[in-house]
Amino acid sequence: MRQCQGIRVGVVFKQAVSSGLWVNSCTPRKTANKNRSDQATDTHSLSLQLKPTLPDGSMRRNSFTSLRWFKNHRKALVTSVDKKIPNGFLEEQGEQTVVLLPRSPSPSKRYFPIPLDSLEEEYRMRSADDGKLFREEFNSLPCYYHHGSFEEASREHNREKNRYPNILPYDHSRVVLCHLDGHLCSDYINASYIDGYKEKNKFIAAQGPKLETVADFWRMIWEQKTATVVMLTNLKERKEEKCFQYWPEKGCWMYGNIRVLLEDVTVLVDYTIRKFCVQYQGSDGPRAPRLVTQLHFTSWPDFGVPFTPIGMLKFLKKVKAVNPSYAGPVVVHCSAGVGRTGTFIVIDSMIDMMHMEQRVDVFGFVSRIREQRCQLIQTDMQYSFIYQALLEYYLYGDTELDVCSLEGHLQRLHNTRVPHDRLGLEEEFRKLTNVRIMKENMRTGNLPANMKKNRVLQIIPYDFNRAILSVKRGQEFTDYINASFIDGYRQKDYFIATQGPLSHTVEDFWRMVWEWRCHSIVMLTELKEREQEKCYQYWPSEGSVTFGDYTVELTGDTQCETFTRRDMILTYKPEKHSQHVRHFHFHGWPEIGIPVEGKGMIDIIAAVQRQQQQSGNRPIIVHCSAGAGRTGTFIALSNILERVKAEGLLDVFQTVKSLRMQRPHMVQTVEQYDFCYRVVQDFIDIFSDYANFK
Repeated sequence: MRQCQGIRVGVVFKQAVSSGLWVNSCTPRKTANKNRSDQATDTHSLSLQLKPTLPDGSMRRNSFTSLRWFKNHRKALVTSVDKKIPNGFLEEQGEQTVVLLPRSPSPSKRYFPIPLDSLEEEYRMRSADDGKLFREEFNSLPCYYHHGSFEEASREHNREKNRYPNILPYDHSRVVLCHLDGHLCSDYINASYIDGYKEKNKFIAAQGPKLETVADFWRMIWEQKTATVVMLTNLKERKEEKCFQYWPEKGCWMYGNIRVLLEDVTVLVDYTIRKFCVQYQGSDGPRAPRLVTQLHFTSWPDFGVPFTPIGMLKFLKKVKAVNPSYAGPVVVHCSAGVGRTGTFIVIDSMIDMMHMEQRVDVFGFVSRIREQRCQLIQTDMQYSFIYQALLEYYLYGDTELDVCSLEGHLQRLHNTRVPHDRLGLEEEFRKLTNVRIMKENMRTGNLPANMKKNRVLQIIPYDFNRAILSVKRGQEFTDYINASFIDGYRQKDYFIATQGPLSHTVEDFWRMVWEWRCHSIVMLTELKEREQEKCYQYWPSEGSVTFGDYTVELTGDTQCETFTRRDMILTYKPEKHSQHVRHFHFHGWPEIGIPVEGKGMIDIIAAVQRQQQQSGNRPIIVHCSAGAGRTGTFIALSNILERVKAEGLLDVFQTVKSLRMQRPHMVQTVEQYDFCYRVVQDFIDIFSDYANFK
């Protein structure tokens, strides 16, 4: 590899809103996980020291709607050091060195295709008894260890090219590179052709490139006329290299005879999109450059599967959208190119089968593609996650809209002339009740010592993403506050959703602000509503006020059209250090009902975004009274509008569904749900002159 200089080639791939009325926050951000106190800087280096059993990482998944596996199957998710396990659930693994799958105990057992109208019931049955039937079905899959040869992969000159010595491509399905003169075995790469649902060799399943194989990897992309690369691992997981970085961080590099220029990077909460200008530099001169898009899914946790398939389905749709019809195979890789890689390929293919045949055949399809690359799908957890993703897609479909179709969608949602219209707003909102509240995952908030810290007993944070405070010396249970980390559009844990402080939790509130270095607080309730206290006043009306070890000084008070902006200095007295905090207090949102119009919400979201960019994008604290209804609506709108601004797309349903999986009762009423749609329409109407929406 050598770095090269050159003029930037290609086109600009993103268009941002040019109006100063809305802040463009496309700059890649560090995730909140990277900066949490008492946590390792590497998000994959959690304190639970688990030994890798499989190169892709694996465990069994909780069930789709009931999540019954969690109570008996999971170890405690949080320790005093682990603030949160990002993106999914962890399971303790014993140390193993054998990667190969076990032989099938029931090789003759067959599982038949499942009609879509039976998919939900079949999933429930397989998930019962800690997923017993999923394990049986997975273990019945043929392994095909002796149904093909690995002669090329096993040659002396090729052994170092394999990341894992026992995960090799079959000779009959391996990708054969053009032979380089004077280079023995230069036609070998650890990659296999994999069929799609109907399309032969639709995919190439590959291992994550090693330093020694990066040039071969790009040569394969060029020779196969690949336009899309799907990456399903992070470069390092738990301090172990899973994949060598095979692209330039900026500018361009030469990989053998292939020149790769980074054109554009878009960082989103679940995945990153990189666009490259790729050009072959031959002895007879350069060839015409090509565009290659890499879609890097970053939310697949080491030793597990994603917490929800929502992000993966959104990612899969993006892959389908960017891959041109004329292109060669889609290159899919994780670390070994079998576990996560196989999971992605099967989900894609079974969704195609859904549309064509109104049924799915996961068992049959996995059996078939294992003849092309051994060990595809490594664990019963990955196997059950495939079913979970397919059920999610079947139950909810594609609810994404472009901004041009929003008006028509709203007309259908509000059509009251057809009483059984399934597109009705109430029907769409009712589907959100399928997101079951996981009461068994609220152990910490339900401890007797913590119950009095909750304003509303029905709204308690989940253990896996609660905002944990440092434990006060000699005082048990002082790490708890009723607050949850919530993902933003581009950044994980971008928000902290919390309740309005009680008189005895104010110090904890400011302790949370200090320990998580928050600079923005959004308040969506009044102190009293309908003659009842909804939030204790946690700031001074003038001067300063002290809560335990924290002093809060009011330095500015500005009245805006729909909100009050307060500037404060928060001082931690033991260390005599201070930080600036800006408080945005929105007025005009009644406890029951919604604001009269949406412009005020658009204005405060924009103001908060400006503050975030100036203060370093630390978590935004958002609260109403209980930290669910109005809080969830504000966060939903922030994420929806950010996506509308960046992509011209929105998905109100899945945005709210995702929030409800992170904190119970987020966006509580159908009126608040409808308000999300209406604010988006107001935003489009206001900014259509500045953006290419229409």
